[in-house]
Amino acid sequence: MDNKLVSIIMPTYNCAKFIKRTIESVLAQTYDNWELCIADDCSKDDTEEVVKAFNDNRIKYYKLETNQGAAMARNKAMEMATGKYMAFLDSDDIWKKDKLEKQIKFMEENDYNFTCTDYEQIDEQDNLLNKIIKTKKKADYNRILLDCPVGNSTVMYNVDKLGKFEVPNIRKRNDDALWLQILKKEKYIYGMPEVLMEYRIRSNSISSNKIDLIKYHWYLYRQIEHLSIFRSAFHVCWWCLIKVLHIK
Repeated sequence: MDNKLVSIIMPTYNCAKFIKRTIESVLAQTYDNWELCIADDCSKDDTEEVVKAFNDNRIKYYKLETNQGAAMARNKAMEMATGKYMAFLDSDDIWKKDKLEKQIKFMEENDYNFTCTDYEQIDEQDNLLNKIIKTKKKADYNRILLDCPVGNSTVMYNVDKLGKFEVPNIRKRNDDALWLQILKKEKYIYGMPEVLMEYRIRSNSISSNKIDLIKYHWYLYRQIEHLSIFRSAFHVCWWCLIKVLHIK
């Protein structure tokens, strides 16, 4: 592994409208020792053309032959990765230009292997929605089970120390499942208290239907994490309260 290479994991599907802006935010990074591993889940739009228009040999693109879901696309991108660090970026989100530089420094100065950061929300036209989501100073396995206070596109971990992981094949909440896997090996994910990512709110996103997400949370708790029926029910009910009814 390259001593300081960062592998950026980007699954994508029908994201031609947004992925150009996302890739531009990677190209603008003040830290330039990275590779962008894009796994296209057999997009039907112009995603491939948009990606291939970028003339940068640090960008690796692979298109799956059939649509297999975000988890499988994420796994393919992780398989392509060769760096010491692995960072995650959804194909419609945007990084601040010093995201990699600051987060690597945060990890190395504190000897952290698994980290995330604060982030803010934007709409489909890149307008700020004046909502910042703050991370926790540190969170363990049980804390992530509770409501997962982690923005996917803020996460970075040390592959050299923790190795590679396989994302469970679940259509939704597969990012949560990955963090839980890592936390079975690394005790905490540490939060950096600085906004370094812009999270795009989309009206037709896969995570916008909160009612539909309930069954995926149940599947995650029961079938992947093998929690008891009682504990699984507790976590599903808690998620419904904080995400659907906004009691928190």
